[in-house]
Amino acid sequence: MYTIRLMPHNLTFLCDNNHTVLEAALNAGVHFPNRCQVGACAACLCKKTEGEVSYALEPMLTENEQQEGWIFACLAKPTSDLILQLD
Repeated sequence: MYTIRLMPHNLTFLCDNNHTVLEAALNAGVHFPNRCQVGACAACLCKKTEGEVSYALEPMLTENEQQEGWIFACLAKPTSDLILQLD
């Protein structure tokens, strides 16, 4: 299990590597913006400031956006504890 912290709200929830960040947030009762849940609408786009994620399907992000830490929470599965910026 990995700990995921959403800033600036300082909300924390747990996620295993079999679920996406969005699935874990919703299962924990955390309000997390989302619409399509397949990486097309960008409603769940957030910035990873610490930690690592993996994708079964590569997200529609440029290399630069990925280097800046942007992730699609609906597709990203944690591979470590995460700190995410969600404004």
